[in-house]
Amino acid sequence: MKPMALRRNLLLWLSVVLAVALAAVPAKVPAQAGANQPPEGPTKLLRFADISKDKVVFAYAGDLWIASREGGAARRLTSHVGDELYPKFSPDGKWIAFTGEYDGNPDVYVISSEGGEPKRLTFHPGNDIVLGWTPDGKHVLFRSDRFSAPPGRYTKLFLVSPQGGPAKPLQVPRASLTSFSPDGTKIAYLETSQEFRTWKRYRGGWSLPIAIFDLKKNSYEELPKTAGMDLFPMWHGNTIYFISDRDGVMNLFSYDLSSKQTKKLTDYKEYDVKWPSLGPDAVVYENGGVLYEFNLASGKTRNLPIVVRGEDIEARPEFKTVAQSIGSYSLSPSAARALVEARGNIFTIPAEHGSIRTLTTNHSGVHELNPAWSPDGKWVAYLSDKTGEFELYTRPQMGGEETRITTDGGVYRYGPTWSPDSKKLLYWDKVLRLWYVSLEDKKPVLVDKSDYGTISDGSWSPDSLWIAYSKPHRRGSNDIFLYSLGTKKITMVSSGFYNDNNPVFDDNGKFLYFISTRYFYPSVGQLDQRFNYYSTDGIFAVTLKADEASPFKPQSDEEKAADEKKDEKKDDKKGADAKSADKRPDEQKEEKKDEKKPEAVKPIQIDLEGIGSRLAPVPISAGILSNLAARKDKFFYISTPQEARQFGTPERGPRNVLHVYDLTKREDKMLLEGIDGYDLDKEGKKVIYKAGPVYGVVEATPGKAKVGEGKLNLSELQVKIDPREEWREVFHEAWRVERDFYWDPNMTGHNWKKIGERYEALLPWVAHRSDLNYIIGEMIAELSTSHTYVGGGDQPTKPHVSVGIARRRFRAGRRLFPHHENLPGRKLERFLAFAADGTGIESESGRLPDRGGRAGGAFESGRLLLFPRSRRKTRHAED
Repeated sequence: MKPMALRRNLLLWLSVVLAVALAAVPAKVPAQAGANQPPEGPTKLLRFADISKDKVVFAYAGDLWIASREGGAARRLTSHVGDELYPKFSPDGKWIAFTGEYDGNPDVYVISSEGGEPKRLTFHPGNDIVLGWTPDGKHVLFRSDRFSAPPGRYTKLFLVSPQGGPAKPLQVPRASLTSFSPDGTKIAYLETSQEFRTWKRYRGGWSLPIAIFDLKKNSYEELPKTAGMDLFPMWHGNTIYFISDRDGVMNLFSYDLSSKQTKKLTDYKEYDVKWPSLGPDAVVYENGGVLYEFNLASGKTRNLPIVVRGEDIEARPEFKTVAQSIGSYSLSPSAARALVEARGNIFTIPAEHGSIRTLTTNHSGVHELNPAWSPDGKWVAYLSDKTGEFELYTRPQMGGEETRITTDGGVYRYGPTWSPDSKKLLYWDKVLRLWYVSLEDKKPVLVDKSDYGTISDGSWSPDSLWIAYSKPHRRGSNDIFLYSLGTKKITMVSSGFYNDNNPVFDDNGKFLYFISTRYFYPSVGQLDQRFNYYSTDGIFAVTLKADEASPFKPQSDEEKAADEKKDEKKDDKKGADAKSADKRPDEQKEEKKDEKKPEAVKPIQIDLEGIGSRLAPVPISAGILSNLAARKDKFFYISTPQEARQFGTPERGPRNVLHVYDLTKREDKMLLEGIDGYDLDKEGKKVIYKAGPVYGVVEATPGKAKVGEGKLNLSELQVKIDPREEWREVFHEAWRVERDFYWDPNMTGHNWKKIGERYEALLPWVAHRSDLNYIIGEMIAELSTSHTYVGGGDQPTKPHVSVGIARRRFRAGRRLFPHHENLPGRKLERFLAFAADGTGIESESGRLPDRGGRAGGAFESGRLLLFPRSRRKTRHAED
């Protein structure tokens, strides 16, 4: 009994403790609580919505969802990796037409509103965007750029049956956003539209009036137009609804066709009304990421509290290979490891043996870039926006705690570049200033400021006491300058007449090399009589000491008498013996011990007076030169062949050539061909190159280096990425980039901080990279400036199937290619054909097969899409 009582008491005690513990825990704990997770309540960023009598369909994270008009949980309709967008209910609400990318190309599909398998309706390589249905529900209306040249410049209207068949164009020459009249005899449309342009309050020539086109009479009538942009005409009864930014922000308006009066229906002050769509009794639209319904009868607006509970696959943290995202790259001082930045993370990679080392600790929420290895091999310096602005940091090359060097960030920065003594860093910024900072006192020193462009090519002297750089002047070219850290004075080196840039000191401290555009050899064009100038660049050397001989002074071989040669040898031997005899034995032993110790770098001598006149051209051919770097008794540079700048040529890949010039031999040799760029180790004995996706480390010796050799193993260059953290980082950096690079420092009078906060509020609901691009686009669009667009980023890999173009009608059994000249230079022995209904047919003979007796009629009325089976390129039948 006692053991049982003891057990009962123990269980009672444990139950009390557990009850107290549970009482201390919140009633509901999210699985992954955090600032980046969407809060409880209705989901935002539901886009491209349409409304029926009782349902709402919309796109979220690239998929289609459907929900009740009363709100609540949404039900998924599609889940393909490609985008499914622009859903439109049929008039009876039973079907939904949309644009899908199931085969990689945007085509028209239809799906039951209850769900099921989508049916593809169009088979053209153009972009087919669903706009709606005809009022009788017999056809889907879409716009397409299939007739536009160049593609995407304009669109036309087409109708396609939900049962399939060829698309039929409407007679309107060009049109975009369109709505049918209730009887289907007229359309309200825009010839062009700007709904995807990140350019709010546009007032230019692309802003066109909404027009009515009579499809029976072929007549045209424009609705009244203001200076604002009018979009999305929606025809209901005797009223055309639309949105307009005539008052600054996109709101919903109506135009009565009888009274000719326009009425403003909503009055939003911050977010635009986006992508409105007309239903039987209401207009649904997005505003500030929330879906709203405007009741046509009552004129009242209410939000739709819809909740999406999806997998959010694109938002899940995962390990990603970042080898394809390498930004900057360089070599360690001894060439034992490479130093790279990839996707905002810093890595060191072994040249041969060992594992990749990750120096970055926050892989998603911080952007670290431009890493540089200190010459003494101990430190890595880099820029990081950990504080919200780019600051300079250093970290031990083996990893460990970082040290913040600067604290005055507030603008986009570049660099850094180490001084040879590993004690100072050179960097520059977007407001055209050049700085250096000592790691000891961490106090930035302003070197110079430009009025006309960025100072981006500063370099250090071997003694770390001088800085050479080029600075743009008002004529658009650059001049070379020297800055003394001792006197804090600036001296102009070049004349101000040519374009001089990329200055570098030689390791001996005798010369300053730079690239200059000084050669003008005119080349006559083949098609006109204009002159072009291609090979304009050369490399020049400035002698730093006034009494130093030019490195390219004329040479002359002279014969010497035999007795003179013997005397020279005797004098050399006597001099060496005398120096050795003057030293005590202990001194000689000490000297041998110190032979391996590096000599202290002596301050170099620069005679500033008349320095610009001590200029000598390097005896190499003029060309298109860049990336000049100097090491002891040699320098390296890249030449770009003119052919690499030609457009339309079949050649692919990098074509730059790396040269090395030996100063003692006065020889210029090719080191590597077909590269993008390079970097050197401290001694100039090894080089890291980039050639397309390949990075390699090879000897910097002509004849021993070849692209493809010394390839770095990047297969393990991986980091764990949290997309939500990274999206927040990308948003903040996009905001900063626009702040720092916008043409007007005052942001054309906009409160840029407030605008950033407005759109940042939508970040918790981003579940797909397209959502992020959307809110960044909306943010930068507030500046009302042309050509400020957004794109790119991680997108799911979508399958792509090439699509042919219909050209001919055929009867079954008729030969498709009776003449070989129809396909010059290629015999088409096997082809793949698609009928207009999407059915595929293969043929070995070149004849159209008879498909069970019905093929003749089907193909006589249909069209074929043809392309070779082997290469999947479009081919056209001409017979």
